Formats: sequence, structure tokens, C-alpha cells
Amino acid sequence: MQRPVEAAWAARIRRLILGVDRISAFVGKAFAWLIGALMVIVSAEVIKRYLLNAPSAWVFDVTAMMYGACFMMCGAYTLAQNKHVRGDFLYGSMRPRMQAGLDLALYLAFFLPGILSLVVAGWEFAHDSWAIREHTSTTAEGPPLYPIKLLIPVAGLLVLLQGAAEMIRCVICLRTGQWPERLKDVEETDVVEQQLEASTHVDAQARQEAIANIEAIDAAAHQRTIVGGERG
Repeated sequence: MQRPVEAAWAARIRRLILGVDRISAFVGKAFAWLIGALMVIVSAEVIKRYLLNAPSAWVFDVTAMMYGACFMMCGAYTLAQNKHVRGDFLYGSMRPRMQAGLDLALYLAFFLPGILSLVVAGWEFAHDSWAIREHTSTTAEGPPLYPIKLLIPVAGLLVLLQGAAEMIRCVICLRTGQWPERLKDVEETDVVEQQLEASTHVDAQARQEAIANIEAIDAAAHQRTIVGGERG
């Protein structure tokens, strides 16, 4: 059983990593709207090019920059959702502590050096680009390129921040044997609790029991292991 001081620190750490999740989610969802803008621009360009015979030379550059911005700025959100590609055949059969140990080792060996290099190199690219107010070279008055290059180190810092939260999760799992919840788990639990609170078809005692047990049910449902791994 946790001591009061340990419980308080655990709650603070939980709020910290969920706060990082919220930052990543906010940025990722905001930049995801670029997909809708891309669809509109590309559709308009198709009409102009093939129906009106009036193509725009700058559209290709703009769409490439918009897609690049979306790709980079959604990286931290993807990491927060645990949706990056993973070789899951062996990983899924491991116990949580083994998963956490492997994740932490890979974060330290590959993630940190790679992302730190991205931030440093991205800052140099962005600095040089802003110094000359770089534009694309497709046309004489090509779209400005320097704001997009600034997103390289910004995206790297966001992924680095989310990676730090993931490493904290690994440490927590190594100590407790269970993966801590993610923002999506908390949101799903909140929705279920709100639905139960608002329900008129469930008596008060059953409603309170369901709300009291919802966190344990959610943790079991989202535990990243299989029955065979637990028995092994």
C-alpha cells in the first residue's frame, strides 16, 4: 500500500504525463485540419487545371508543405496514442514489465539520440532559412519556406516531450507491473461515468458500484498483454 507522500507524488506524476498527452493531442488535432484544407486546394487545382486550363505553379509547393507540417506536428500525438508502427508479434506476448524494460532501453538507445539530432539539425535549418527569408524555387515568387522549416525543431521538441512522458510510463510500469493509463483511457472512463450518472434506467446502488469499478475494468481492458503471457 502506498504511503501518503508516495501517493501524492504518484498523483502529480500522473497529472504531469496526462498533461503532456493533452498538449500532444491539442497540437495533433489542430494540425489535422490541414488534411481538409489540402483536400479543398487539390480539388480546386484539379478543376482549374483540367476544366479551366489555368494551373497554378505554386500549388504543388503549398500542398507539399501542408502535408509535411501535418506529418511532423502529428508525430507527438501519434506517440501519445501509442500508434507508431511496432513489431508486435513477440512484444504482445511479453509481460508488462518486460515490455516496459524493452521500451525504455529502446528509448534511451535510439529515440533520444535520434530526436535530439532532429531538434539540433532542424534548428540549424530553420535558422539559416529565416536568415535569408527562404522561398521555394518553383516560381519567381514562390511560397515562403522558412515558416515550415521552423516546424522541424518545434515538432522534434514536442516528440521529445512526449517521449519523456513515455519513458516515465515505462518506469512506472517497471515499479508497479502495470501500464499507467493514457489520456484516451481517462476520456473513455469519464464518458462512461457521465453516462452512468445520467442514466435513469439503473438504480442508485448499481450505478455507484459500476462507477467505483470502472477504472479497474478499464485497466484490465487496456492492459497490453495476453493470457498466455500472464500464465508463462
